[in-house]
This record gives sequence, C-alpha cells and structure tokens, in this order.
Amino acid sequence: MAKFVPVDPFDIVIFGGTGDLSRRKLLPALWHRWVDGQIPENSTIVGTARSDLDAAGYRKLAREACKAASGDSWDEKAWAKFEKLVHYVTIDATDPKADWGSLRKLLKLEAKRPLVFYLATSPHLYVDICRAIGGAGLAAEPARVVLEKPIGTDLDSARAINEGVGEVFAERQVFRIDHYLGKETVQNLMVLRFANILFEPLWSHNYIDHVQITVAENLGLEGRADYYDRSGALRDMVQNHMLQLLCLTAMEPPNNIDDDDIRTEKIKVLNALSPIEAKDVRKQTVRGQYTAGLFDGKPAKGYLEELSSANGSKTETFVAVKAEVKNWRWAGVPFYLRTGKRMSGRHSDIVIQFKSAPHNIFGQSAETVNRLVIRLQPDEAVRLFVQIKEPGPGGLRVKSLCSSDLYAESFTLRYPDAYERLLMDIVRGNLSLFMRREEVEAAWRWVDGLIEAWDASGYAPEPYPAGTDGPLSSAVMMDRDGRSWWGEV
Repeated sequence: MAKFVPVDPFDIVIFGGTGDLSRRKLLPALWHRWVDGQIPENSTIVGTARSDLDAAGYRKLAREACKAASGDSWDEKAWAKFEKLVHYVTIDATDPKADWGSLRKLLKLEAKRPLVFYLATSPHLYVDICRAIGGAGLAAEPARVVLEKPIGTDLDSARAINEGVGEVFAERQVFRIDHYLGKETVQNLMVLRFANILFEPLWSHNYIDHVQITVAENLGLEGRADYYDRSGALRDMVQNHMLQLLCLTAMEPPNNIDDDDIRTEKIKVLNALSPIEAKDVRKQTVRGQYTAGLFDGKPAKGYLEELSSANGSKTETFVAVKAEVKNWRWAGVPFYLRTGKRMSGRHSDIVIQFKSAPHNIFGQSAETVNRLVIRLQPDEAVRLFVQIKEPGPGGLRVKSLCSSDLYAESFTLRYPDAYERLLMDIVRGNLSLFMRREEVEAAWRWVDGLIEAWDASGYAPEPYPAGTDGPLSSAVMMDRDGRSWWGEV
C-alpha cells in the first residue's frame, strides 16, 4: 500500500490560470493532491490572467475542470473545503504599470514558505513575466518559477529565454518542467538500473543490442494547428520528451539522487550524442507527414486537410531517428527514436533489447533474445521477456514469456499523474526531475544540427496514411540494420 507524504504549506500563482493547461492539468492535479491529503489547508492557490473575472467565477471554472477530471470519484464535501484555497486576480503581467497589490495581499510571503510562480503561458512571455515578478519584489527565495516546454524554438531563442529568466531568478529557483519525467515508470527506470544488481552489470554495449524509444499518438492536431505547424514532431517531441527518456536510459550512475548529480549525468549524454550530417540524414532519419486514411475503421483527414492550408506545409508529423551515444558504455549501440501523430495506436515504450545468446542450441526457430519493455502509456508497466520451455509433450519448444508488473495491480490506490507528482516536487524544491539550463541548450544544439542537415539535403516529409505506423522508410531503416520496431505490448 503506497502512501502520500504531505508537503509544507505553500502559495502557488498560476499565470495563464484560465487557459487550457490550467484547466486540463494544473487545477485537477492540485485538487487530486488535496483529496489525497497531501496539500495543507492553509495553502493558497491563485489563478491570474488578463480576463476580467472575480474569485467566484474562477472557482466555478476550477470546479468544472476538477469535476471533469474526477469522474465518479467526485467529492462535493471535499470541494467545499478545497475551494477556500482558490483565488483569482486579474493581472496583465507584461504591463510594467500593472498593480500587483491585490496579489500580494493573498500571499503569506513568509521567510521559509514556498512561493511558486507557474508560467502556463506562451514561452515568448516568460522573460517579461519574470521581470514583472522581480519588479514587484517577489522573486527572492524561497520563490521559484516553473517554465513549461517548449523553451524556445531553437538554440538561440532558448538561450535568450534562459538569460532573461536568469536575470531575475537564480538557476536553483528555475524549474523547467517536462511532464514525461513525472511518469512513475520513467522514475522507476532509475531504480531498476541502480537498485538492482541484476540489470546494471548488463547495461552496456557488452550485452545490449539496441534501444528503442517510441511515443506514438493516434490523435491529429486537436486544436493545436497553429503551434504544431511552426514546430513539427522534432521540436515538439524529440527535443524534450524523447531526449530526456534517452538520457535517463543511457546516463552513468549518479553519485547520489541529488538533483544536480542526476542532471549532470544527463548533460553528459546529450553532449555525447553524435551529430547527424546531411550525407547521412536519409540513412539515419525518416520524416513523415500523415495523409488521409482510416482510423478505427473510420475515415481520418490528412494533415493538410486538418491544417486547412492552401499553400501546403512541409512540417513533419512523424520522425524516426537512429541516434548514437559516443562513449565507452554505449559504443556501437544504436538508439532508435520514433514519434508521430495519427499512428495506429497510442503508446509510449522504452525497449531495451539484449543481445542473443552466443550459441543457440534449441534450433534456428527458437528465439534467444531477452527484452525489457518499460511502458509509459496508456498503462504504466515494466515487462521482462524471457525464454521458457512451452509446456506439453511433443518435443522441446521455446516460447517468449512476459513477466508483468502493472502499477495499477501492484498498488491499491489511484496513482498520481505526472503533473501531480511534479507539482509536489516543486513545492519541496526537488530539482532532480527538472531540466537544467545546459540540458535544454545541449538538446537544442543537437536538434538544430539535424534540422540543418534536413534543409541541406532537401529532405521533405514522406507521406504515410493516417492509422498506420509511419512511412515505409521507417521500417526499411530498421531492416537495413537487421532489426525491426517492437510492436505494441
């Protein structure tokens, strides 16, 4: 039976408090942590935006969002207590003449009480909002600021944001959030590696054949057309989520679990990623864009139809990359990254495929490969595939057996989602699951190089029908190496 440890009382101010992220994720996350007894009743939650709304109107908005996220577990009595924590202040944080007096009155501003500023806004507002917070005299510790991805659109813009935020907040006060790092199985990856002697001695080129990281989405644009067409799959998914998963998979053991030790090891992985040059870009990468097709037996529009673009678009909705980490541990081990929209299903997996047994005594048809599959969504699970004898007479037949560890079956409570966990870590001041400035910039440096290689080679996205697993070139890239993508578990 898992249990939740309460945090100390805190104040949180959500800029963009009426926006989509606040309604879908942040407010429900805080509500669920309250229901589970993790948030003290003398904490304060303040939504801010330019909208002319009063506290009662904001509580109504918050109630609708939290009730929608609760389903059948909605508790009206608990809400009556929780809503007393919820407040609203109208502020245009980019206006130097904005009055911050109403906000200051809601905050306790005690010496050791955490004060969290969550910037659930467009990234181009980050620097202006941080400067306004500083100008209002609210940036001193124990204040901390949370930045959502994407942090910039390339290395130069990321540096500009980091430098502007850094003028106001010290690095130890900046929490760059990637919700994938809050998933339980992502964190369990570190425990599997570093708390089990069974795995860590095998975790290198000596025993691992290759690693696959897949984040497959079955949805299309879903109201994100403007943002997505400026971004594409590489910037939207690979630069942050997927490279973070790669780092946790490939990093060296940190000295301890302190935040900077973990983040230092991740930066080393990013710096060891081999650049992909224009001459290799068609062998090591695949770009795709979905066209009209079938999903669940129903017609699905293509990307350009969803975009309603008369001029077309060269934005990729699918990326596959063969990446290499050039260090002693991983020399010769490819890391295959794959992500896309309108694929055949929704699932995110890290697959560690070990090398075959050195000598197969059971015949050519017998598989002798072990796999460790870490599933992030839709269910969270760790599955180890081992070979056993299939029961029954008629000869010795080898069969691959999956041993499961599903969290929903192992722990007798509703498990917190990523935002719930990360919000509590922010209150505690635990930076280990958040990106350091150098991480963001190292990831952009590698991604910018790949974009330049695509441009230099004239590599336009290849079409693939909606409801499939990307362009055929993705399977061909694996087949050239004598490998194949792992199917949904």
